[in-house]
Amino acid sequence: MERNKSATAAFAAVTTLFFAWGFITSIVDPLVAAVKNIFDLSNVEAQLSTFAFFIAYGVISIPGALLVSRLRAVPSIILAIGMMVAACLIMLAGADAAAYVGVLIGLFVIASGITILQVAANPLTAALGPPEQSHFRLTFSQAFNSFGTVLGPLLGASLLLRGVDVKPGETLTPAARTAALGSINTSFLLIAVLLAVLALFIWVMRRRITEAAPPLAVAHGFVATMQQVFASRWALFGGLAIFVYVGAEVSIGSQMALFLGSRPIWDIPLQQAGFYVSLYWGGAMIGRFIGSALLTRVKAYHLFAVNSAVAALLCLVVVLTRGVPAGWAALAIGLFNSVMFPLIFSLTLERSTANTEVTSGFLCMSIIGGALVPLLVGRIADMTDYATALLAPMVCYIILFLFALAAARAPTHAAGVDLDEGEPTIH
Repeated sequence: MERNKSATAAFAAVTTLFFAWGFITSIVDPLVAAVKNIFDLSNVEAQLSTFAFFIAYGVISIPGALLVSRLRAVPSIILAIGMMVAACLIMLAGADAAAYVGVLIGLFVIASGITILQVAANPLTAALGPPEQSHFRLTFSQAFNSFGTVLGPLLGASLLLRGVDVKPGETLTPAARTAALGSINTSFLLIAVLLAVLALFIWVMRRRITEAAPPLAVAHGFVATMQQVFASRWALFGGLAIFVYVGAEVSIGSQMALFLGSRPIWDIPLQQAGFYVSLYWGGAMIGRFIGSALLTRVKAYHLFAVNSAVAALLCLVVVLTRGVPAGWAALAIGLFNSVMFPLIFSLTLERSTANTEVTSGFLCMSIIGGALVPLLVGRIADMTDYATALLAPMVCYIILFLFALAAARAPTHAAGVDLDEGEPTIH
């Protein structure tokens, strides 16, 4: 009984981390729209912000998995939060110097800290309780991650998108540019303070988290880690699924304000469009709470298949239409994105023959899709328009639908799994 209470308290503490990195990650969306006008960039150049952020997952995830294996959960989490605070200070320096490269460096460092948090927190959350409820715990924690992603765009639109509207062919005035750079300062100074408070909270809860945490596997070197990954077909397949999912989600979210504000869609001011971005992430939050309940009755791969199919169809609606319907269809994709990340994670962990830390590290590394797919979407938008650019996310969701079909037929190995059904039943 005492261990169950400790695990519940640890789960609650770790869930705050999901909220924090969701909040910070979603601020990148209005930041993309802001820097496009502040620094007079093309869509591809503006998407370098998402590239700098999500490329960190490709660089840091495997080293992060090795770090977590050696330091254990709490020291790794505190180190990661410290990196994120330092990154906010780099962002301040970049904004003060009116240097886009400084903003990009700050985004890379803050994402490096988030990467270590994810490597530590995802398997920790899956393990803090009965194995047959791992899908529920991850989806529930991701719901609070989504709550952070709803608040992030609201703050970002309020601070980052005020006064940055420009007509085609025009640029911001020096005064407006200075004010916009000051807004970047304000946003990331606030984030630095909140992160410091979070680090203190985790430190206070360190004993409960350590007591409830499962033992970690012995750390392997980088080569041995990658050998395990490439020896597991499902680790690779899960990595592909994470790559295309995050790529689709980020490319849609990061261009949403520009998409809604464009003349063929809603033709509204950029700041107003930025507020609507919170509905995209709000749909994901609502969907995760609904998904948590559905997963007590529905097989995880069935729910995943339905969501990925509907998301692909919504992308097709956007590509084929314009105006008000296209805008609402794009925003609705967030609802069906909701359960995809946690379910890819838990479905892969159940089927991968590589150990948990190695699989978790590789899945987090695969979030690099959030760096590369948006560049493709930005390029298509430059060549055509924002609506046509959703062809790329549509292909991503089709791949995810195939992942769900494969998961339904694949054997599992996790404790508490009904091998005849190939999926745990949650009671």
